[in-house]
Amino acid sequence: MQSETLSTSPPAPPTWRNMPNKRQLAILAASRFVDFFQMAALQTYMVHQLKSFDPELPDVTISHQAGVLQGAFTAAQIVTSILWGRAADQPSIGRKLVLNIGLVGTAVGCVGVGFSRTYGQAVFWRLMSGAINGTVGSARTMVAESTPKAWHPRAFLLLPAAFNVANVLGPIISGLMVAPVTSFPAWFGPGGTFGGVNGVGWMEHYPYALANLISTTLLLGEALIVHFYLKETLKGKTPLRLSQFDPVTLVRHMYDRLQDAKNRGYRMVQQTQTQRQGLLSGQDRPSFQLERLASNGDKAESRPIQRLPFHRIWTPNVFWTLVSIAVFDFHMGAFANLWILFLATPREYIPGISDAASPVAITATLPLKDEQLIRPRTVFKFASGLAFPPPTIGFAMAIIGFIGVALQFLLYPYANSRFGLMRCFRGSLFLFPAAYYLAPYIALLPSASPPPYPASGWAVWSGISFVLFLQVAARTFALPASIILLNNSSPHPSVLATIHGVGQACSATFRTLGPILAGYWYGLWTERGIVGMAWWITGSLAAIGCFASFWVRNGSGHEIFLPGEEQEMKDNNTGGGSGDGR
Repeated sequence: MQSETLSTSPPAPPTWRNMPNKRQLAILAASRFVDFFQMAALQTYMVHQLKSFDPELPDVTISHQAGVLQGAFTAAQIVTSILWGRAADQPSIGRKLVLNIGLVGTAVGCVGVGFSRTYGQAVFWRLMSGAINGTVGSARTMVAESTPKAWHPRAFLLLPAAFNVANVLGPIISGLMVAPVTSFPAWFGPGGTFGGVNGVGWMEHYPYALANLISTTLLLGEALIVHFYLKETLKGKTPLRLSQFDPVTLVRHMYDRLQDAKNRGYRMVQQTQTQRQGLLSGQDRPSFQLERLASNGDKAESRPIQRLPFHRIWTPNVFWTLVSIAVFDFHMGAFANLWILFLATPREYIPGISDAASPVAITATLPLKDEQLIRPRTVFKFASGLAFPPPTIGFAMAIIGFIGVALQFLLYPYANSRFGLMRCFRGSLFLFPAAYYLAPYIALLPSASPPPYPASGWAVWSGISFVLFLQVAARTFALPASIILLNNSSPHPSVLATIHGVGQACSATFRTLGPILAGYWYGLWTERGIVGMAWWITGSLAAIGCFASFWVRNGSGHEIFLPGEEQEMKDNNTGGGSGDGR
């Protein structure tokens, strides 16, 4: 009787201290850090590097080129993200290999951008980097598979935290490394420690190369860590035996698969898919099996792992989650480009005169009638920026990371546990429009330095900090929540990497359109004397995302059950989705 009254103690609540697989998660967070680092570094000096290609180009053209260059990386991911997601789900490839290919390929692309001499070369290398970069989907999938669902809210928080840390270090370091011969003459200039008699020649000819080489070094170092220390999380992973790879047989069986899909239906497609996997691994039968255990602990029957076909992943929750992510990524990409352009735009914008010109030159070429033309006329019609140089832009960008790190580790855990995942996600989206509507008015705040010199003073930096606080606070809650919601919207565990690949393709599509359209709007309306119009259009689109989020729900990650799985799930008492779905 006494033994019957004893009850097992409840499991300990999930905390940072008892989180499993900490080393795995640290490596995955580091992989996202180095990837975000190279993005943040490029944004810091992107506008100035574009001007160095052709100083005579007008600001409208530079705005458009900045949008294209920033969107080129994600444009390539539109095509390749789903393919990398499908590859990561294949037993012969797996998540780890896809992650490492992305790190090494992006490192090569950073070298190409650093040594580019023309706008076309820079766009090519960004396209190449994006096409080979499948790190987002594979890293998110491995985080989900390395961590029990009770710890998912904390585990997925590490990826945005890596983003914020990269936004602190990337702009500061890369901003200082631009034109090192001029910035550090004692080291790299004529007569310097490493400069010799004439200075470091390649740094003189390629002033943006050193900042890119720092990103390359970090990416290659992380690739080595992933190769030697990261564990594969794909169940049933089989070695990739290239010596047994027969492309002729593979093409023949792919053709047979299409014929079977047309003549015999889905069941035969599944059989040929299993045969193709066997050919790749050098076996005549499926390379891995699930062993079902009977109630007495002995092995019962074994059956092949079942995989959900691609056409069945499109559930309503997947659709609405992707719509919400699309709007979110569109205005996030637009903000990244608008913020850089706004920081670099002259204090007094003059159509036809590049903002690369010096303040003295601008003042000398500024007739009275043009000066009167560009001064603010109404609360909505003004054309002014902040005229920041690269080091100051780097510091302004770093504020994003400082605020993000503080909010993610101080406010996010409390708010998520207090209000739940869905309330935090939906509520945070309303902060985005407020930030975008207010951003252009920073240019009208009192400055300690007169135009056309860079804006300065406590009022300007207070305005920058307030706008960034709104935007970063919204992103702090929306970004990890969107990752968790996408992960939990997966209708079956066998397509988890595919879902993340689809999500990354959707994200890449709208992160491509966002910078391109925002840059076009910015150049067009700034020429017309309304620098804030691009901001206000972006804010209105962000408001649409607030309402789309009410159709999103926190899924279970396993809504579709294939034959025999439902009873197995009941026997194993599998829980629901990660996070608090209130």
